[in-house]
Amino acid sequence: MPGLIGTARRRWALIAAGTAVVVAVSTAFAFDLKVVRPDAANNGRPEATVISSGQRAPAAPTPHPSASTSPSARPGHTRAPVPAPGTPDAEPSPHSTDTSAHGTDTGRAQGSDAVPLTVSTRTYAWDDPQCEAKYLIDRPPSQVSPPVMGQDVPGWVKAHGAVAADAQRVALTVQGAGDETVVIESLHVRVVDSGAPPAWNAYEGSSGCGGGVETRSFDTDLDAAHPVIVPKAGQRGVPYKVSQSDPEVLYVTAHASAHDVRWYVELQWSSGGRQGTIRIDDHGRPFRTSGSRGRPVYEYPVGGPDWFRVTEN
Repeated sequence: MPGLIGTARRRWALIAAGTAVVVAVSTAFAFDLKVVRPDAANNGRPEATVISSGQRAPAAPTPHPSASTSPSARPGHTRAPVPAPGTPDAEPSPHSTDTSAHGTDTGRAQGSDAVPLTVSTRTYAWDDPQCEAKYLIDRPPSQVSPPVMGQDVPGWVKAHGAVAADAQRVALTVQGAGDETVVIESLHVRVVDSGAPPAWNAYEGSSGCGGGVETRSFDTDLDAAHPVIVPKAGQRGVPYKVSQSDPEVLYVTAHASAHDVRWYVELQWSSGGRQGTIRIDDHGRPFRTSGSRGRPVYEYPVGGPDWFRVTEN
């Protein structure tokens, strides 16, 4: 009997031990194979994965949408997203230092050295260039196109290498650069050089058309030893007052008969306690006016087909 009881106890011990092993293995197996499921509260991203050691691993990072679609993406480099038009990030900041977006130009003279007026120049300012203008050109008549009008005159002169002959009328539009009043104190002619007229043909439009005389008109004789600018008969000379809202147009007609003269005008101004001088020329070059005495003269009649020779000067 005692031997039978001992055998039964050993059998139950073995059964209990086997059962414990089966339970432990099943528990461990289930623990290691825990399924990772999406977390609905975390926008579908996986929860932290549980590993057998009991430590938590970080969730797998969400791929950046532009990392694989941008052809210029490189490891370690990211490109900032471009804000869509109309979004707050797309609009300039009110504190931006970009002066191109916020800068303004009031037209006022800034600083004590700024000139408080501007002068624009029309070099060939005849009322009717086809009637009044005359030019020296180093070409035969067959190579000279008919005279032109208005804004086409400077291009015509440049294309032919022409020089104003006998007289040249220049228009100076003087305007203040701000609200302050500027006084035109005086006008002076400065001769750069003077020589003999070139031996070229003279070309002019139809004679006898005549022309008006505007106010603020002046004359100067470039053949004089010291040319001066004087108002035309019956007109008032300087000073004149100008401002941004009240400009003046001054007409200066320079005459030459015996010389080829390069010249410019000096305008003296004052404003408050400031004063200065502006050089006025042909857009960076001196004006040029030449006499045509003794040169062959060709005229182009209004509506005519060709240049024809007239009596020499």
